[in-house]
Amino acid sequence: MSELKNELSSEDEVDTSSQPQADVSQVVHLLTEAEGDEQAEVFSDILTEAEPGTIALLLESLPLDERYDRWQQVNVAERVDVLNLMRADPRLGIVKKMPDEELDLLFSQLSPEDLIEWSDSLPDDITDRALAQMGERQRKHFELYDQYSENEIGRYADHQMLALSLTSTVAQGQRFFRRIDLDCNDHIFLVDNVDKYLGTVRRYDVFKTADLDTQLQTLIWEDNRVISADSSLIEAAEAIEHSSELELPVVDEEGILIGRMTLRTATALVREHYEAQLMATAGMDEHDDLFAPIVVGAKRRAVWLGINLLTAFLASATIGLFENVLSQVVALAVLMPIVASMGGIAGSQSLTLMIRGMAMGQISAGNVMSLMKNELGIGALNGLLWSIVIGIIAGWWFNDTIMGVVIACAILINMAVAAIAGVMVPMILQRFKQDAALSGSVILTTVTDVVGFFTFLGLATILYL
Repeated sequence: MSELKNELSSEDEVDTSSQPQADVSQVVHLLTEAEGDEQAEVFSDILTEAEPGTIALLLESLPLDERYDRWQQVNVAERVDVLNLMRADPRLGIVKKMPDEELDLLFSQLSPEDLIEWSDSLPDDITDRALAQMGERQRKHFELYDQYSENEIGRYADHQMLALSLTSTVAQGQRFFRRIDLDCNDHIFLVDNVDKYLGTVRRYDVFKTADLDTQLQTLIWEDNRVISADSSLIEAAEAIEHSSELELPVVDEEGILIGRMTLRTATALVREHYEAQLMATAGMDEHDDLFAPIVVGAKRRAVWLGINLLTAFLASATIGLFENVLSQVVALAVLMPIVASMGGIAGSQSLTLMIRGMAMGQISAGNVMSLMKNELGIGALNGLLWSIVIGIIAGWWFNDTIMGVVIACAILINMAVAAIAGVMVPMILQRFKQDAALSGSVILTTVTDVVGFFTFLGLATILYL
């Protein structure tokens, strides 16, 4: 899970009340335009009022050498908060540069929950160093959270919550609510002596009860929804979204209460999920540093470029099969990109719809065929419309009726195939436990290119040779 970003707020010379995103970009401009001592002075002024989220964003906006210089200006008491709000790559870059004594001081202020999130990207030796600065109880908490994978909510559940025993009274519940201020806190979770979850009591019921000696177990809310600790992050986010509650308990397979899921966390998870999908379409990660070292950035992108190169060779090989007709009818080479482009766009529309539906849990074996028929109908109708338009234009352009017929048929067929592929590709990838957002677009583009070129050039070969 990526780091949960705070709202950007800097009340520097720039007014951030109405346009925080634009105003932060202005602050970034001021900071990056300054150099050396001038930049240090500008950053010092920013630190007096900026929130940790803004400081994190500003540090990420600086080249690596300038970033660490400005990092040294950050107050020691705020460093953990700032690093918590940075992406994994820039955070790791700062941690690796810190002297041992500063690093140990930083880790001594780190909670097990913080370390769990950091450990997803930290080398094992640095994680072990951080654990060495913790007490035995904190290390046990870390081990508890660490048993869950990076995609399971048990790893990232909020472990700060209000939990009391069944025999606790309304007076104790009211006292807890007044003394302990937690984000998105609207419930008390009731547990037994081994922390097994037994039920939820709402804040409203606690404060409306006049008899302060009433036991909380008599106020247990009937709608007791829970989230399993091994649920995926998106499943957990959807569970709280559909519950209309500010928080839900997270329990392990034995029913032990291990934390809670809040609405704020759910919102951040969904946002980060779609950010990850957006980055994945280019073969990148949402953790990537804006100023990643050239060699590191090149390595990460090289694999994806290589995959795309293989698909490009496949499309080129398809074209090579029709070398004879291309050499005699040069106009085909001019029109080929139109066929590939129309199929690719049509397919990407269906693919995007499918990926969103799968992410929201709306796609199942029961409705996939109906969805395919619907997408095929849309693809065929649009294919018919645009094939006629493009066929007329191509026939007039080259003064060749056969050319118009060839490209019209190729576009109609390719757009229909693209619609089917847009539905089937993500379903097949999901069955093989692959991320459709990461590789779906590459496979789809290959399908539409190969089918489009083969259909277009194949029909041309039949009609011209």
